[in-house]
Amino acid sequence: MAASIINGKGIAQEIRSEVKAEIEILKESRGLTPGLAVVLIGNDPASAIYVKNKEVACEEVGISTRTFHLPTDVSEEQVVELITSLNKSGLYHGILTQLPFPPHINDSNVIDHLDPAKDVDGLHPYNFGLLAAGTPRFIAATPYGVQQMLIRTGNDPAGKHVVVCGRSNIVGKPLSMLFSQKQAGSNATVTLCHSNTKDLGYFTKQADILVVAIGSPEVINADMVKEGAVVIDVGINRIDDDNRKRGYRLVGDVAFSDVSEVASAITPVPGGVGPMTIAMLLVNTVAAAKSSID
Repeated sequence: MAASIINGKGIAQEIRSEVKAEIEILKESRGLTPGLAVVLIGNDPASAIYVKNKEVACEEVGISTRTFHLPTDVSEEQVVELITSLNKSGLYHGILTQLPFPPHINDSNVIDHLDPAKDVDGLHPYNFGLLAAGTPRFIAATPYGVQQMLIRTGNDPAGKHVVVCGRSNIVGKPLSMLFSQKQAGSNATVTLCHSNTKDLGYFTKQADILVVAIGSPEVINADMVKEGAVVIDVGINRIDDDNRKRGYRLVGDVAFSDVSEVASAITPVPGGVGPMTIAMLLVNTVAAAKSSID
């Protein structure tokens, strides 16, 4: 029996509608328009597309946004100066640093200079620590989106064995901490795997909920998935395809066609986790704006 498709695009639109209604109330009752500053460095095509999609989403829900597009050869000192000025600005309640940065810029150093109260992607060490302690302020947008997808499709992680493949600070690590929390939408037993895990299939085969964010195209096949598991594919990879007009196609970290015959539910690529990441960024920006009032 083929798996049901988890429609991230549809769920994200539902969340956008909720955010829009919340912003309208904020504007009417407090005269407050949430603001988001995006720092984009260089000309990476994927980053440019993501940022454009975020701008469109912000405009749709009523968030004021501006992208600060810096040249590839900008110095780290100049980036930190921009971050410092945005920290002080009353126009922006949230600041997003679009990763990856060029190699000569230390991501961690730039993130360390963010005001934690404006770090809507939850990457600052202070916010990372709050998540680990079980009292999160901002949950990284992609893990937050994954959690909402599961909750809103009736796949509550509570009591389940969640296996996370990938240990990045953006997805894998915060996701493993999030699902380990003793709170609604979490309460799972979590196993964190990565590219150096020996016999990866041994662990993935045990998952009730499998979240894959390794960054390798179609690395998870049907033999590595338990019958009836819920599979969340965070990966997005571009592979050559001469049959396509653009010369390539997008695939996830999961072999979708094969795994969908084994899983009970699965996310597509594209149209799965991606739209949810943007939706939860909007949620975090509104939360930051409300906190500025408090």
